Amino acid sequence: MRSLPSIIHLDMDAFFAAVEQAAKPSLRGKPVIVGGLGGRGVVSTASYEARKFGVHSAMPMAQARRLCPNAAFLSGRFEAYRQVSEIVMGLLRELSPLVQPLSLDEAFVDLEAGPYGPVLAETDHETGERLVLALAEDLRADIERLTGLTGSVGAAGSKLMAKIASEQAKPDGLVLIEPGQERAVLGPMPVRALPGIGPATEQVLRRAGLNTVADLAEAGEAELVQLLGRAHGAGIHHMSIGLDERPVVADQDAKSVSVEDTYEVDLADRDRVLREVEALAARCVRRLRAAGRSGRTVVLKVRRFDFSTLTRSETLGGPTDDEAVITATARRLAEQVDITGGVRLLGVGVAQLADYTQEDLFAQALREEAAEHAEAAAEAEQAEEEPEAVVVRRWMPGQDVRHTEFGPGWVQGSGVGRVTVRFETPWSGPGRVRTFGVDDPALEPARPLPLRRGADVAPDADHVGGVDPGVEPGGGAGRAPDADGGAGERG
Repeated sequence: MRSLPSIIHLDMDAFFAAVEQAAKPSLRGKPVIVGGLGGRGVVSTASYEARKFGVHSAMPMAQARRLCPNAAFLSGRFEAYRQVSEIVMGLLRELSPLVQPLSLDEAFVDLEAGPYGPVLAETDHETGERLVLALAEDLRADIERLTGLTGSVGAAGSKLMAKIASEQAKPDGLVLIEPGQERAVLGPMPVRALPGIGPATEQVLRRAGLNTVADLAEAGEAELVQLLGRAHGAGIHHMSIGLDERPVVADQDAKSVSVEDTYEVDLADRDRVLREVEALAARCVRRLRAAGRSGRTVVLKVRRFDFSTLTRSETLGGPTDDEAVITATARRLAEQVDITGGVRLLGVGVAQLADYTQEDLFAQALREEAAEHAEAAAEAEQAEEEPEAVVVRRWMPGQDVRHTEFGPGWVQGSGVGRVTVRFETPWSGPGRVRTFGVDDPALEPARPLPLRRGADVAPDADHVGGVDPGVEPGGGAGRAPDADGGAGERG
């Protein structure tokens, strides 16, 4: 355990919803809910304005609509979230090469491994804490300057306590937990505050009369091992007394690449299921290639109408990123699954990843066969001379668009052959609303605009976070936590 709180945890505040509010001036200060908009959709993120109505992540979207009917309900814009995440993660990597992202909006940083490590190692405890606070405050200021968003930061001597500190700091705050105060902070918390304790483990502990982290610490390791098993019980006990020696690990290697879709109406037609599997396989291959990886094992996931979930897998002779091979294997696995009653979810993944691809004759044969089929289909289509099917464009709420006359905007809603667009940008005021036909040729999908003009410019690498690593920070450089241990409401 460290004597200095040199591990920080950053958690952006209501990230997806906050990006939408920053990008859409008319939504600032109003409830925004991002997630799946279909009948089976769930909430990904709710703004703090929506959380006041009881809306939270993972809630069914139908329930969120009942609780907060006047909110803006938007589908996700993952390209926009990725753009902002890259800016934030870039700032973190200026502080240290040891950055462990947990998601697009959350990461641990080990300050001792960065340019401030020597200063932290040589200074006294009080000066070291002031430096950590200064770095954390300047990080938050830089994030807001470049993105317009806020983030909450926790600083502590371990990953466990840093994450708990950032939870206490929400929203838009900074909390530092001094090493040695772990048990005092953890004791009153419910057992679910510890990582590794989910609903099932919570029920086991509750039946044994263990409701708080202090109860776990007092129960002792032997009792927790008896209740939860050796590895899990021992790990939970160590965390309950504030012991966490897990290092910050940069660029954790993915074990698999996968994609999946949940369908609003159960799929009962075998041909439709196979077409969906082919589309999922193609998406999976694109993601695999983007990561520069290949894999040996193709995995199919099927969730049936009764919520039972099946997985089937097949291991190939060597690692591949060949779309024909992965698609054919996924189809073969799907053909073996009983879909009686309907399928509500399908997923395709590739595991046993490698950094190289082994070409084989099977892949070559499949490509040649696919080319022959495509050529035959093209000839048949020319012979029949069937009229081209009319494709109706689909516009999703929140989607970025551009009109040849009115410029950039976003979709407020669509239906009955019409689409409503609000024309505004992240740096404009609230814009005007206009309605068009869904097939209006002047209206086109667009890429997300940056939240700040010039936000794609990287910060100065020689001046990180506004603090010179060779200069001792002055007193009061960072905002100290409140006397009660929190710098903002929890949420």
